[in-house]
Amino acid sequence: MCGLFLVSCGNDAPEIPTVKKERKHIRRGNKDYNDKRYAEAEVSYIKALQEAPTSPIARYNLALALLRQGDMSNRNDGGDSLVNRATQLLEQVAKERVTPQLTSHACYALGNVAYSREDYAQAIEHYKNALRCDPLDDEARDNLRLAQLKQQQQQQNGGGGGGNDQDQNKDQNQDQNKDQQQNDKNQDQNKDNEQNKDQNDKNQQDQSQNGDKDSQDGKQQQQQGGMSQQNMEQILQTMKQRENATQQRINAERAAEQKRERMRTNKKW
Repeated sequence: MCGLFLVSCGNDAPEIPTVKKERKHIRRGNKDYNDKRYAEAEVSYIKALQEAPTSPIARYNLALALLRQGDMSNRNDGGDSLVNRATQLLEQVAKERVTPQLTSHACYALGNVAYSREDYAQAIEHYKNALRCDPLDDEARDNLRLAQLKQQQQQQNGGGGGGNDQDQNKDQNQDQNKDQQQNDKNQDQNKDNEQNKDQNDKNQQDQSQNGDKDSQDGKQQQQQGGMSQQNMEQILQTMKQRENATQQRINAERAAEQKRERMRTNKKW
């Protein structure tokens, strides 16, 4: 993250009117700030605001001093309170839009606060506002890219805070889906088993019916086959009787012929 920018009452902000005592306290506060005596700088900026309550430079610089102290303090030591006070001052300066440069600095600082809180969507918006006021602000552009990258990573990881809870919920949902799939699979398997059982019962019933039918058909065929054999034996017996009668007739005719032949042979002339 790139640093914050103090605003002096010198040549870099000639458009902002100031009074003599205000300028004196702002210069003293800037010196303490650069020497990293942020609490002393805070006192000087407050004195400047006492001389000029609407001074945008004093409010902006006071906000930076509060942010520095908030960065150095733990939350239990009032760090959040200092940051919140600084945020309110910066929002006032950004809203007033006294000069494009000062407005850009205030939006940039608000972007840094949102970034430190991992509110990357808000940080992106503040950096964009800073660039709208000062399109040549390379540091605001660099921080914008960082915030956009962090936002993408945050979205890929399922969000910012409460990641552990989201992971647990995700795991629980996966387990529930897995159990539901297993239950559905078991139900389908049971359904298939029931269908197979019904089919087997039906096949056995059909086989039993077919067996009974085959038995009846076989019995009928056997009965029909017996009747045909009896008829055939009667026919064969009749044919045999006829054959015997014919043979007897032929034998009788042969005997008669032989007798006549003998009689002709024995006749005297």
